[in-house]
Amino acid sequence: MADSQTLAAQLKDRFAKTLVSCTVDLAEVTIEIPPADLMEVCTSLRNEAAFGFEILIDCCGVDYAAYGSTEWETDSTTDTGFSRGVTSTDVGASLGNSQNPDKPRFAVVYHLMSIANNHRLRVRCHPDSSEFPIIDSVQSIWNGVNWFEREAFDLFGIVFEGHPDLRRILSDYGFIGYPFRKDYPLSGHVEMRYDEEKGRVIYQPVTIEPRVLVPKVIRHDHRYETDQPGEESSDA
Repeated sequence: MADSQTLAAQLKDRFAKTLVSCTVDLAEVTIEIPPADLMEVCTSLRNEAAFGFEILIDCCGVDYAAYGSTEWETDSTTDTGFSRGVTSTDVGASLGNSQNPDKPRFAVVYHLMSIANNHRLRVRCHPDSSEFPIIDSVQSIWNGVNWFEREAFDLFGIVFEGHPDLRRILSDYGFIGYPFRKDYPLSGHVEMRYDEEKGRVIYQPVTIEPRVLVPKVIRHDHRYETDQPGEESSDA
């Protein structure tokens, strides 16, 4: 992999007046750009020889609602491995980024690759509105982004302006809401089943009781101690 620091320096020099941020972490370069400059910057990233990002590997949505917060905190668990005794909090109640409330709630992240220069790049862009997130479609730049943008629209409700066929791609035609948003209930709003009397699949209100599950925690007791004389670890 080519030097990530060199790529970051080139990006900062070329887009000095445009970049919101440019970071290098674990040898990975991430830039953040304003939505108004998305098309111009992405076109340059593809066409200019210094970058040559001719391939878009992935495009996905992100919901930063209550980012940095946790729904529950616990240091213990029950004998069965799970507990319903933890008080749940509404993570999605705050429709913004709790770590940085000045930033919009949603983001679109693009992963790019340059074969000629052996570079990889992550581009992040926040739509201006948290109530109605909308951003330009980059399909005219990377044609393969078509289904990726449809997926982000289906799961996060992010609208890609200029997309030629923006419709759901994973959920049902009559699906209500956007299941990857943080404020979408874990059990959903409705469930479907086959009705023998009507002879067809029907929808009905969800019957699953909402609850918070605490992951199982391995206890530090004699069953897992291996340093005792004459004893060996066992999976029993």
